[in-house]
Amino acid sequence: MYAQNAIVVNEFLGKSWSKALVEIPCVFSQAVVYGAIVYAMIGFEWTAAKFFWYLFFTFFSQLYFTFFGMMAVAATTNQHIAAIIAVAFYALWNLFSGEMLVGPSKALFMDEISTGLDSSTTYQIVNSLRQTVHILNGTALISLLQPAPETYDLFDDIILLSDSRIIYQGPREDVLNFFESMGFRCPERKGVADFLQEVTSRKDQEQYWAHKDEPYSFVTAKEFAEAFQSFHFGRKLGDELATPFDKTKSHPAALKTEKYGVRKKELLDACISREYLLMKRNSFVYIFKLTQLTIVAMIAMTIFLRTEMHKNTTEDGNIYTGALFFTVMMVMFNGMSELAMTILKLPVFYKQRGLLFYPAWAYALPSWFLKIPITFVEVGVWVFITYYVIGFDPNVGRLFRQYLLLLLLNQTASSLFRFIAAACRSMIVANTFGSFALVLPFALGGIVLSRENVKKWWIWGYWSSPMMYAQNAILVNEFLGKSWSKNASTNSTESLGVAVLKARGFFTEAHWYWIGAGALLGFIFVFNFCYTVALTYLNPFEKPQAVITVESDNAKTEGKIELSSHRKGSIDQTASTESGEEIGRSISSVSSSVRAEAIAEARRNNKKGMVLPFQPLSITFDDIRYSVDMPEEMKSQGVPEDRLELLKGVSGAFRPGVLTALMGVSGAGKTTLMDVLAGRKTGGYIEGSISISGYPKKQETFARISGYCEQNDIHSPHVTVHESLLYSAWLRLPPNVDAETRKVRVFCVVSTFF
Repeated sequence: MYAQNAIVVNEFLGKSWSKALVEIPCVFSQAVVYGAIVYAMIGFEWTAAKFFWYLFFTFFSQLYFTFFGMMAVAATTNQHIAAIIAVAFYALWNLFSGEMLVGPSKALFMDEISTGLDSSTTYQIVNSLRQTVHILNGTALISLLQPAPETYDLFDDIILLSDSRIIYQGPREDVLNFFESMGFRCPERKGVADFLQEVTSRKDQEQYWAHKDEPYSFVTAKEFAEAFQSFHFGRKLGDELATPFDKTKSHPAALKTEKYGVRKKELLDACISREYLLMKRNSFVYIFKLTQLTIVAMIAMTIFLRTEMHKNTTEDGNIYTGALFFTVMMVMFNGMSELAMTILKLPVFYKQRGLLFYPAWAYALPSWFLKIPITFVEVGVWVFITYYVIGFDPNVGRLFRQYLLLLLLNQTASSLFRFIAAACRSMIVANTFGSFALVLPFALGGIVLSRENVKKWWIWGYWSSPMMYAQNAILVNEFLGKSWSKNASTNSTESLGVAVLKARGFFTEAHWYWIGAGALLGFIFVFNFCYTVALTYLNPFEKPQAVITVESDNAKTEGKIELSSHRKGSIDQTASTESGEEIGRSISSVSSSVRAEAIAEARRNNKKGMVLPFQPLSITFDDIRYSVDMPEEMKSQGVPEDRLELLKGVSGAFRPGVLTALMGVSGAGKTTLMDVLAGRKTGGYIEGSISISGYPKKQETFARISGYCEQNDIHSPHVTVHESLLYSAWLRLPPNVDAETRKVRVFCVVSTFF
């Protein structure tokens, strides 16, 4: 419709197919390695045909689950569950510096606290901190990037860093005197903060050189640092640091002697209160899990329907064994959600642990205790829906025994996955080990491979598998019941239930129920203890990396971009035809010739810059209104309206060739307006009209010709900036732009902005 409009669907399909095709060789190599090792170790019959079909089904089974996982992730992207979990915990990461101020902190270190704030709000915050420091005699070190002049004047001392060196440290009033002694003067109408930012830069330093009659040469950060040592305040500072501090002038109670701020009981109460609040804010997650469990339980009870289930032969017992195994598997899988939820909370925990908010045990215990009531509800839904419909032993005592056993199993699974999350500390690593923690107990749990068939060198895995104890206990509870007490055959005196247990290699003694329950209870304590130990001693994987800028002597001449003037020969917009398709064809034909001339001229003149022609577009919007449903908290305070209006009849226009600044205080609606105009709002109610060069805006084609730079943009951490730009150019530029032109364009962008 505008510029280019028809290949969005093809791009999406191409990207999806490319991701799917990349997985195929990876899955195939995994299937071959796994299949060859397992086939040889188990000792299956070595024939080419059987080995081929073994690999065939292994490959396609693994491929199915891989594609199913990709589909599930794509289906939940920016939807209910993913959004609630991400938003709830992301909100915790962006707590303001007030989290530090509410404590007894007398030494405050604040890094870039003005990010995302307007100058007025920044001034108010720094002014409040200044009064707090002066009145309470505290210490504060605040890093700011080019603060406003009025904010800069609030500080008492200034520390100026450049190239990892301190080139000035002292009173704010003396900083200009120091640089004047070095030959650099701040202009009268220049902000001091901007002057300090630029006077150490190679590209900006020369304009501040005060001695015009003397030749200028660049003064490095090292030379500034050495000169400060001979400056009068630098010498004074050196003398003060050389004198040892007299400890008799300090009161013994000046420093804290306790590691934490409150007693252990209050620490635990605070952590319990916060964990309970997080659970309430994320209640939808638990409701979704309960709904999912209910649906699966209804499916299970219709598959294993008691009207089709009999108790006459060992084959009937095998079917009931499968139903019980499915029950154990579902309850075990239900605990895997703790993996992602625990990892999402770890960054907040590591920050607060480092600031000695609380010990690890005070954080770990609430995340265990407060999940127990939810376990009662989830297991109760499963057991009371499926037990009698499937046709398990009707004795009510055995019903509640199964309920108790599954409670312990669910808690074991949750504790296990919390421990894996705390130990792995990364979603990728945790998912790998989480899958391993499920597969290994399944393989050694007594169903896939009976106890008699487990190799001697793997028997330790059998005895250490929580699934083995759960499976033995739940089978003993069922098959030693009255409904299975009939003789297995006319020639045997043992009951049918015992025969089923022996046929599958399970224990037949009744006390194995309590052994299994006790073992699961022990696993709960062991896994939660390991979870606490991991939280106590392990640190996050991410390590901060310093960014060092290196400026070469010829930096001023290298990397300059000269743009071609062929942009003047662009298309006359008034000559556009009535249909969007004709506009696209005219643009394409003119762009080809102009692009060829621009590239040819750039190559002839050995220039590093270029311009890719594009169709100028104007954007107009009229009476834009954006509203959301009124939050329940505001309704409870007596607000009668059903909607909260965030944009109130906004109108305006953006013209080609005009650089427009959208300004306003924090919360004025700048981001909201840009999101509405760019079509990024997926919720709420939007009213009004948006036009692109006179045509009604159509989001499917507008996204193809527009770009959006967020406050906190999202990029892959595993690719470089150059690779990201090259990939974007590959997908976004028209197909008639060759690879060489794309590289030139990317180099132009990188050289301009970096």
